[in-house]
Amino acid sequence: MEKPIKIIPLGGLGEIGKNCLVLEYDQQLLVIDAGIIFPEESVYGVDLVAPDFTYILERKDQVVGVVLTHGHEDHIGALPILLDRIRAPVYGTPLTLGLARHKLEDAGIKNFRFFPVEPGGTLHTGPFSVRFVHVCHSIPDGVGLILETPVGTLVHTGDFKIDQTPVDAIPTQLELFALYGKDALLLLSDSTNVDKEGYSISEKEVGEKLEVIFFKAQGRIFVATFASHIHRIQQILYLSRRFG
Repeated sequence: MEKPIKIIPLGGLGEIGKNCLVLEYDQQLLVIDAGIIFPEESVYGVDLVAPDFTYILERKDQVVGVVLTHGHEDHIGALPILLDRIRAPVYGTPLTLGLARHKLEDAGIKNFRFFPVEPGGTLHTGPFSVRFVHVCHSIPDGVGLILETPVGTLVHTGDFKIDQTPVDAIPTQLELFALYGKDALLLLSDSTNVDKEGYSISEKEVGEKLEVIFFKAQGRIFVATFASHIHRIQQILYLSRRFG
């Protein structure tokens, strides 16, 4: 009888944050993301909330790897908590691993093993083969995952945005999701704002509106944005230099 694959979400379902998913096959575990969620302002004395890692910790010698889809806190913020208790290789794109490295060093975590994988690259660990697929998001170097397992293919989109005119000129690789999705067993998809009709505004459109603001400005301009929104910051710096 063919062994089943188990999909165990430890966070990130029905909530924005605390993303962590475990795939288990033949007692071998692959962890996808390890994020935090920030509590409501009314919850005093609590700075952050992490997933309950008990399932992983009880099987820590069976973890064959941790895969990070991108560098936002809700996907890497709990990595120091996890890697303080287990030793497993960590895979991600260069920027994502760079951000994760800072978090681990700040937390005093040492002896971690990082293995960079470029979008389009593939890693093999345990019974899993994982291909990285480039996706647009509000932070560069985000990826979705094509997960080849002994029982079939799983498609994990990661957090994504469909932007045909992104700042880095590399749109989300929908064609690869379509290709591997034809015979896939399961699609695990980001669903943020799925209840809203229409499309997300392209980052190019945002840049055009910013250009008008900079052109009309008679004095200093104050801009608020997420620190990790590097493409947005890139556009702001370009316009600042252009308009002095």
